[in-house]
Amino acid sequence: MNLGLENKTALVCASTSGLGLATARALSAEGARVIITGRSQASAREAAATIPNAVGIGCDLVAEGGAEDLYAAAVAALGGIDILVLNGPGPAPGSAAGISSEGIQEAISTLVLPQQKLVKLALPAMREKRWGRVLSISSTSVQTPIANLALSNLGRAALAGYLKTLAPEVASEGITVNMLLPGRIATPRAAQIDEAAAERTGTPVADVQAASMATIPAGRYGQPEEFGAAATFLCSAQASYITGTALRCDGGMTQTL
Repeated sequence: MNLGLENKTALVCASTSGLGLATARALSAEGARVIITGRSQASAREAAATIPNAVGIGCDLVAEGGAEDLYAAAVAALGGIDILVLNGPGPAPGSAAGISSEGIQEAISTLVLPQQKLVKLALPAMREKRWGRVLSISSTSVQTPIANLALSNLGRAALAGYLKTLAPEVASEGITVNMLLPGRIATPRAAQIDEAAAERTGTPVADVQAASMATIPAGRYGQPEEFGAAATFLCSAQASYITGTALRCDGGMTQTL
């Protein structure tokens, strides 16, 4: 299948490792030009050096003016952005009863404000071309909140509400807006969550992982490459009639339609 991504330009946030990097690699493999981003300029350039047609840009999205600086640098490097992949690390684990006002502000500052700013910056060029893709790498917590990830649940749900509202507003202009919801994918973030659970419960990490896999019908954690392939399809020309959706990539783990 020709995904129609040849010479499209993709800005992939938080893409020096994990799901962001897997998505960037998959987009590049289909002919897209990719902008790798991360807080460290050195790490962004190092990751970009492993991917054809990629450049690395270091930027702290949470800092004042971070989104604007990143978008300006991306356009200067490769021109207008056709594909915007939103991504970022989640807040620290914690219970709903234990969160603070400062924690809530941090979750919004990390998971909502920079993403909304980037979308606002990218939309004019997409509207002019009458072609664009906005994809959020989110979490199954958007549909089923995950225990002990209260701040992540809160922030990701807020972004989901914004994107779902945006999707029908731009659909007639050839722009799709979707979310891809990873379940347990074998990434450093998944390892962090497992280690936190092990420390909290006094259980070996291997036992925590085994218990987690037992809840997944596929019987295993997903691979980043599997996630990247799904993300790339949603960014493709072939997915032009899919918008306003939240697709799960979770091995059947989430018990909801």
